Amino acid sequence: MKGIVLAGGSGTRLYPMARGISKHLMPIYDKPMIYYPLSTLMSAGISEILIITTPEDNASFVRLLGDGAQFGCTFSYAVQARPNGIAEAFLVGEEFIGDDGVALILGDNLFYGDRLTAGGDPEGGVVFAYTVADPRRYGVVEFDADRRAVGIEEKPSEPRSNFAVVGLYFYDNDVVEIARSLQPSARGELEITDVNREYLRRGKLHVHQLDRGSVWLDTGTIESLADASDFVRVLENRTGLKVGCVEEAAWRQGFISDDDLRLLAEPLRNSGYGEYLLALLKQPQNNLVR
Repeated sequence: MKGIVLAGGSGTRLYPMARGISKHLMPIYDKPMIYYPLSTLMSAGISEILIITTPEDNASFVRLLGDGAQFGCTFSYAVQARPNGIAEAFLVGEEFIGDDGVALILGDNLFYGDRLTAGGDPEGGVVFAYTVADPRRYGVVEFDADRRAVGIEEKPSEPRSNFAVVGLYFYDNDVVEIARSLQPSARGELEITDVNREYLRRGKLHVHQLDRGSVWLDTGTIESLADASDFVRVLENRTGLKVGCVEEAAWRQGFISDDDLRLLAEPLRNSGYGEYLLALLKQPQNNLVR
């Protein structure tokens, strides 16, 4: 299973802030936004990750993250020339995916919970549904009386449920062929909802409903960006645990050793971030997903 972080787009909902910097590099409390989706993929055991950016922002991501070796990972980079839809990520990343399955996560989505690695290496597709007050901005899942998914609709004016499909998707290798067969929607985009509909038509789409102990935040607007920072700040200060910490995710997955973690921590001690990493070495390992 390989991973893709889709960190392209123009970020117009965050103007004027996003006119000078990619929204995915903006801070959510104490970390760049992209740390959160990266840590989600790494916590799912994925170490080969493709980061798709805009052409003008690519160098900034490379400067921040490098080749991933410091995290025991392999980071590759590609560009999406124009925001032509989420499903285009599978065409941009076709060579990277090769014959493997792939997990795709949106670069402006923040997840917190312990069921987010349930995608695994599926035969078919696995998506996650989360209850939201107003699902009209998302793909919406319709369930039958037995809680089986029977339909998915993109940005419906009259949603048939309050379950939005969140920006984390696990697929087998058929996703490349499915994405290649798509026609652009009325918005001129290759829709991820159409990918999910095709898996549903084939009887191979598995929908996991996230429980109330999980949190999903779409951080693509000014208000939601502030909400995400508040959430992370409160949770970290109350629990003493960090959310979206890529160094911790790499260490807990065994991608890096104790000595590697110490090396990563030392240059970060002045901010307090490095002290947190060093303190991890004094605590027993556990399997919490953050």
